[in-house]
Formats: sequence, C-alpha cells, structure tokens
Amino acid sequence: MDEILEELFAVIEDRKETLPEDSYTASLFTHEKGENAVLEKLGEESTELVLAAKDDDREEIAHEGADIIYHLLVLLSMKDMDLADLEAELEARR
Repeated sequence: MDEILEELFAVIEDRKETLPEDSYTASLFTHEKGENAVLEKLGEESTELVLAAKDDDREEIAHEGADIIYHLLVLLSMKDMDLADLEAELEARR
C-alpha cells in the first residue's frame, strides 16, 4: 500500500508542478477550482462513504475510500506537506 500511495503522491506533485491542461488533478491547483473544490470533494466523498457503509456495499466503500485518500493527498500537496507528515501523525497515535 505504501508504494501505491507514494506513486500516487508523486503523480499529484508532478501535476502540481507541470499543470497539464487536460488533468483533473492539475485543475485543483489552479484558481479555477482551488482549495475549496478539494475541501468540498472531501466532504462529498465522506458522505458517500458513510452511505456506502450503511448499505454494506463493499465495492462502494472501497471506491469512496479511494476518492477520500486521493483528495486528502491533493490537500497535503496544496499545503506543502507530504506522506511523511501523515505517517508521523499516524505513528504518534500507535
């Protein structure tokens, strides 16, 4: 799992730097959508995850959980944080 998160975060960081026009991720780093869009997506995906869990829909739980993780990684990048910041917090909670 760590490798997947590292690869995904690297792609997010690359899109942040290169801002390809056809990239959803890049659009989140522009004034066009920005931080509010990411925060709204985190709220939306959280609600969808709760509903999927209530329905005991394992496929949707995985799908919505992945959406939350993706948007969380985008937010970390926006705030000039990285996976090490998240890992340190999780380690402190052991």
